[in-house]
Amino acid sequence: MANQLKGVVLAGGTGSRLFPLTKVTNKHLLPVGRYPMIFHPLLRLKEASVTRIALVTSPEHMGDVVNLLGSGRDLGVDLTYRVQDKPGGIAQALGLCENFAGDDPLVTVLGDNILEDSLLEHADLYREQGRGARVLLKRVRDPESYGVPRFEGDTIVEIVEKPKYPPSSFAVTGIYFYDREVFDFIRQLSPSRRGEYEVSDVNTSYVRHSRLTYGVLNGWWGDAGTLEGWHEANRLARYLVYDGYPHQSD
Repeated sequence: MANQLKGVVLAGGTGSRLFPLTKVTNKHLLPVGRYPMIFHPLLRLKEASVTRIALVTSPEHMGDVVNLLGSGRDLGVDLTYRVQDKPGGIAQALGLCENFAGDDPLVTVLGDNILEDSLLEHADLYREQGRGARVLLKRVRDPESYGVPRFEGDTIVEIVEKPKYPPSSFAVTGIYFYDREVFDFIRQLSPSRRGEYEVSDVNTSYVRHSRLTYGVLNGWWGDAGTLEGWHEANRLARYLVYDGYPHQSD
């Protein structure tokens, strides 16, 4: 892929599922292991040689996020900030990054995703892919809590959001690779019953055009967006250390 792969980290939302921990702060500033939650997606992107990153958050928390991260220099990345004025869903937040993306492809990571695996291999595979979209999957015990892919052979033919009867045991994690066409698909979306623009609908658009591939995470993966998930992510990431990032020894 000739164009540079850029990153987007989505760190908006109200954090209502983590209340009252989020009464005075953005959930992405809460600790997970040795680091603030938001450090995890940023440092995983850096490992994958993705250093130009747009970070989307809400206006009430922008000051705290900027105070923590600044330009991104201390983490070895170059940050651009976007404000999501009102919660409107993942796809709506991603749509705010169109000018940032230009003609370049994107890897989008939800800010509460904590993972053991490096993203480098997946990023390189997408660079080779050259167009379309790629999602990362993880086999889970409760797929009904997530977007779930339905397969025909080795091909994803549908993604069902929080199905009562999951068509597979895989969850679509909050890590997505998209080409420039993603913004055209976002403009065609209608709000869901929740009143939000859903990322599953974006992925379904790529499925319909036969332009969606996938990879599978082998290591642990945590969604720290709920109280139970946050506690589990802290347990999993307790000893996680990123190469090249300063940290205090025990």
